[in-house]
Amino acid sequence: MPEKLLIPVESATSNDWNAQSFWYEPWGASGVHKGIDIFADKGKGLLSSGPAIVLYTGELARGGKVILSIGPKWRLHYYAHLEFSAVKRWQRIKGGEQIGLVGDSGNAKGKPPHVHYSIVSLLPYIWRVDSATQGWKKMFYLNPSELLLR
Repeated sequence: MPEKLLIPVESATSNDWNAQSFWYEPWGASGVHKGIDIFADKGKGLLSSGPAIVLYTGELARGGKVILSIGPKWRLHYYAHLEFSAVKRWQRIKGGEQIGLVGDSGNAKGKPPHVHYSIVSLLPYIWRVDSATQGWKKMFYLNPSELLLR
């Protein structure tokens, strides 16, 4: 099934994130950066990157206000550091639908507003494992930058 992802921040372009930040280390308590940070003004619209079902919306220590959804190909889409979540658990969402607002919650407090965006495959891509720090996790964590720019 083809999957065309949308950049999950209203009017953002690839210039709004550093493609080299995926798997960058050292990255605080998590060791490596397992996603990308898309920078935007606080309160800018957060959009669903594709059709999905919301699995969780709430607050986490590091991620702050977050949304976790599952989309095509059994992939989890994680959006963190939000100002506001506009969705509820089990809600169906369409690609491009506004689901929240960009913020600086969690461990992004005091930093430029952005959305941390990660994509996790529930089906392992075993051939992606390498000797990098936490390299075994690469079978699950996919590079959002590569998928957004397809």
